[in-house]
This record gives sequence, C-alpha cells and structure tokens, in this order.
Amino acid sequence: MAKLIDGKAVAAELRGRMRKDVEALAAAGIKPGLAVVLVGEDPASQVYVRRKAEACKELGIHSEQYTLPGDTGREELLELIERLNKKADIHGILVQLPLPGHLDEQEILAAISPGKDVDAFHAANVGAVMIGSYHLLPCTPAGIMELIASTGETVDGKRCVVVGRSNIVGKPMAMLLMHAHGTVTICHSRTRNLADICREADILVVAIGRAKLVTADMVKPGAVVIDVGMNRDEKGKLCGDVDFEGVKDVAGYITPVPGGVGPMTITMLMQNTISAAKRQGNQTL
Repeated sequence: MAKLIDGKAVAAELRGRMRKDVEALAAAGIKPGLAVVLVGEDPASQVYVRRKAEACKELGIHSEQYTLPGDTGREELLELIERLNKKADIHGILVQLPLPGHLDEQEILAAISPGKDVDAFHAANVGAVMIGSYHLLPCTPAGIMELIASTGETVDGKRCVVVGRSNIVGKPMAMLLMHAHGTVTICHSRTRNLADICREADILVVAIGRAKLVTADMVKPGAVVIDVGMNRDEKGKLCGDVDFEGVKDVAGYITPVPGGVGPMTITMLMQNTISAAKRQGNQTL
C-alpha cells in the first residue's frame, strides 16, 4: 500500500517558512507585492484568482487584482502590463491563462518583465530553466520537486518518466528532474509502448489530461507516482490521470487528487513572489 503524499501538509510547512521570509523583508522595508490580471469571466480562472488572493493575505503579501472585460484589446492589456512593470510595490505579475482567443498569449507573456514573471512563462525564464541558471521556476514543476523531496526519496540516478509535454508542466518538469540528476524520458500522446516505458519509472509524473490513463499494471512496484491531472470521471467525480484506487496498491508513494499537486502550485507562486521581491530589493535572506 502506497504512502500518501499530502500536498496540503507540504504546502503548509513551506508557507510557514515563507511567513518568516516575509517578516524579514518587512524588517528591511519591503512588502512583497503580486498583481494578478484576469481577462474575461472564465469560472475556473476566477476560482484560481480568488485562491491566489487568499494565499497572499495569509502570508502578508500585498495583492492587487485587475479584472478586465473579455473583449479587452491588446493595446489596453499591454499598457496595463507596462504600468505594472514600472510599479515599485509590485514584484510579481501574473496574467491568468487562458486568455480570450483574440489575444496572443505569447505576445502578452513576453511583455511581462522577466524579473516579475512569477509564472516563469517568459522566454527568458524558460531558457534559464533549460540551462539550469534560474531565479524563478514554473510553479507546478517546482511544487512537484518539493513533493518528491518530502518522501525522502532522491532523484539522483533514478529513472524518471514524465507523461505529458506541455510548456507549463511536462517540459520544465523534465528539466528540473534532469538538473537533479535523474535520467528522464518524456512521453506523450504519440508515444508507442507507453505502458512499458511507465513500468520502468522509479519516479512517474503524469500530466496528460486523460482521466485514469495510468493503471496499476503500468506502474513499477514501489515507484513514486505524481498525478498532475484534474479531470471528471464517468460519474462526474474529480479524478486525476492516474487510477488512484488501483495504483495505490502498487506504488511506494502517490499523490491524491485533489489534495496532492494542487495546493503546491499556488504555494510556489507565493515563493516566486517572495524571491522576486528579494532580488528587486537586493536582499539575501
């Protein structure tokens, strides 16, 4: 029976440390500030934005929210980002994705100052993660590395398999595992013999967006299994990309859905905001 990796507990421990950092910054006259920009009325995005504001309040981080109509033009959005780039009390800027179809996501993300890009989606930060010389990390992969560390298992020398190749999770996840000296295979929708490859993994990260894709027969006994998926099953119940009920009897460690990776993403966003405030304030706390 696998040991449960409790994302809420790991996130709570990290936030406890972050509070001390925020207090130390306050003593130096710096209050970390995060601006969140929401375009349109996507319900899921509204929930995420609310949770980010709540996390800021909990940690003592200054939070500003800019809610724009769905038909906002590129010039207006770019002007707002430029104002936030120049705003001294804002250390992190996050534009909530997805954006309405008439806006070019890459253009908008490229307008954010790399030092304030707390999602780490700007090309400069993506490149920094690639070469291993980074200051800001993509939130979900960074959170997953913390979850793996919480098990006491090391990545060094392990066979790691990442199922999914998105720019937000799959690709940067592979980079972080390689920087930790894991031997990494990336799988995706066109991978042949997926089950065989997954069975070789000491650490298996699944982020492909297909409910219960990974079943017990695809998992190596004792493996660390990280489920990034957020889906609804045939009964409308929230579930991940991993068949939790089957896999928990094979894996050594496993994240639940919900309560696994989810709590870590916003926590690492807070960490990035604090890190950005330290760099912009020339603090080495």
